Amino acid sequence: MGCEGQEVNIVIVDDVEITRLNCQYFHRNRPTNVISFPLAADDAATINPPILGDVVISAETAKRQSEAVGGETEEEVLFLMIHGILHLLGYDHVGSRDERRKMEEKERELFSLFISPSRRG
Repeated sequence: MGCEGQEVNIVIVDDVEITRLNCQYFHRNRPTNVISFPLAADDAATINPPILGDVVISAETAKRQSEAVGGETEEEVLFLMIHGILHLLGYDHVGSRDERRKMEEKERELFSLFISPSRRG
């Protein structure tokens, strides 16, 4: 992915905290599953080792989402972590269909590296 040697901070929070962050930074007063905070390139240049940014995941939302589809909460958290890191790397699913498709393909590719074939169904 071209980010060898760089760090990412992963923070697991509850719905109250992610709602606070979502409201503060995106003016949405509701919980969400994951928020990514990329570190500005000029700020990253002075940090050693370099940091891509922060990924904040709501464990409560991840649990609800996994239960809704009969999945495992741990796998949902892993997927959200991958999703958040891809945002830090510039992937986007809100723009064009092509951008969405590229991000979804990369999510599936990376997720499959962590889930054993017997658990993939």
